[in-house]
Amino acid sequence: MPHALSAMFELHPAFPPTSEALGDLALSHVRLQADARYAWVVLIPRIAGARELEDLSANDRAALMEEIVRAGAAVRAVGAALVRPIEKLNVGQLGNVTPQLHVHIVGRRADDPAWPGPVWGVGTAEAYAPDALVQAIAAAKEALGL
Repeated sequence: MPHALSAMFELHPAFPPTSEALGDLALSHVRLQADARYAWVVLIPRIAGARELEDLSANDRAALMEEIVRAGAAVRAVGAALVRPIEKLNVGQLGNVTPQLHVHIVGRRADDPAWPGPVWGVGTAEAYAPDALVQAIAAAKEALGL
């Protein structure tokens, strides 16, 4: 069950231009990052004012960890749907640019543009082809049960 403050939750305006909404899990709003170079899901806990993990209750932190595992399965499903199997999952919680608490789950491959370094700041995001975006969204939603 989401934290009581979730009714006051508002998505930071930086997310919609760079990602596609997939839906909501018990705690987090889920988005597919709009960069076809990587299978990449973002979880945004629906807790008003949350900026750091410490802003979540112990129960919400545990729920977030379970959602990270589920998001990892979704990232792998996106990679499989696009015939780019995921070799490694990277999980990051930065917030330096967008302060609202969010967690990135990024599927990595040895042939991706940033390998083996972090994905942030490497090159320019590439838009999904329309059919690939439909496939990626469908695969992620199915894996997440959305």
